[in-house]
Amino acid sequence: MSEFIPPAKPIIGDEERHAVDRVLRSGMVAQGPEVAAFEQEFADHFVGGRTTVAVNSGTSGLHLGLLAAGVGPGDEVIVPSFTFAATGNSVALAGAVPVFVDIEPDTFTLDPAAVEKAITDKTKGILAVHLYGHPARMRELGKIARQHGIALYEDAAQAHGAALDGSPVGTFGDFAMFSLYPTKNMTSGEGGMVTAGSPEIARMVRLLRNQGMERQYENEVVGFNARMTDIHAAIGRVQLTKVDAWTTTRQRNAAFLDAHLEGVVVPPVADGAVHVYHQYTIRVADDRDGFVQALKDEHNVGAGVYYPIPNHCLPSLAPYAPGLDLPETERAAREVASLPVHPSLSAADLDRIVAAVNAVVGAGA
Repeated sequence: MSEFIPPAKPIIGDEERHAVDRVLRSGMVAQGPEVAAFEQEFADHFVGGRTTVAVNSGTSGLHLGLLAAGVGPGDEVIVPSFTFAATGNSVALAGAVPVFVDIEPDTFTLDPAAVEKAITDKTKGILAVHLYGHPARMRELGKIARQHGIALYEDAAQAHGAALDGSPVGTFGDFAMFSLYPTKNMTSGEGGMVTAGSPEIARMVRLLRNQGMERQYENEVVGFNARMTDIHAAIGRVQLTKVDAWTTTRQRNAAFLDAHLEGVVVPPVADGAVHVYHQYTIRVADDRDGFVQALKDEHNVGAGVYYPIPNHCLPSLAPYAPGLDLPETERAAREVASLPVHPSLSAADLDRIVAAVNAVVGAGA
């Protein structure tokens, strides 16, 4: 059988290894000049220079961003349930209540109509997720937030370089978080970036990531150790020089799959949206799990299922949503499968993926 094609594959080259070695030789391995340079370069590259703060993970970025934005006990934050648990976890860790609402079936992102219905006098903000690399409906969500006097936040963990109507994700909300986990469109090994819409939020994230202090031993608030190391920042700085080419390759691979797959629902792209295809997510209406298993067993092609259990059904978060019914979320959880789209794919790999999907779907017809 041909070599296995994984659904995701980190790309680490000699340049990243040399950068790590350079930092190790420097003796400055904690939060230092590499982190500061990475923050500015990331900001210039993705969010038009908006103030950006590096942290040790995407989850830390969400948690600290919410705290810096004033979210706390007694508040509610509206979130999608169809996302990784870190989204809901971060709201709960801030002491607030995650209010789960349904998604749109096409983009898998928050349904603005469902958001508006969920607003109460306790609603502090809306946390939109740009899932799989497709931007959420920020125009509509921003309008709702302004009308109700609440905040808008962004989970851009999977959306480096995505945009809507010419504006990059990470510039719509009071803050946004980008993840730098190994399987994301670029990585620092582990880490996250928070882009801040105001100097006050930026400063508070800096305080919170560093035990509540900007100057050593002058602790202003109770904080965390959520700092990024210079080792991780050095990896991220190299990856920044490569991510645009990788994104173009992802988009080209996605276009090939769009044109050649049969019998599945391929991911649409909304008007004005730039999709960066962190995942290429299709719908398989009939026996998704059997489809994924057949791809692996019969064709050695991997596919991921993100996410099989919605947040509101997880034992950890279900207590926040007793008896909640989110039909589009639950349908997506049953039907989605993410095919390989990463930049390491060869033309032969893409042909194999198409042949495998079409064969499995055809066999089940």
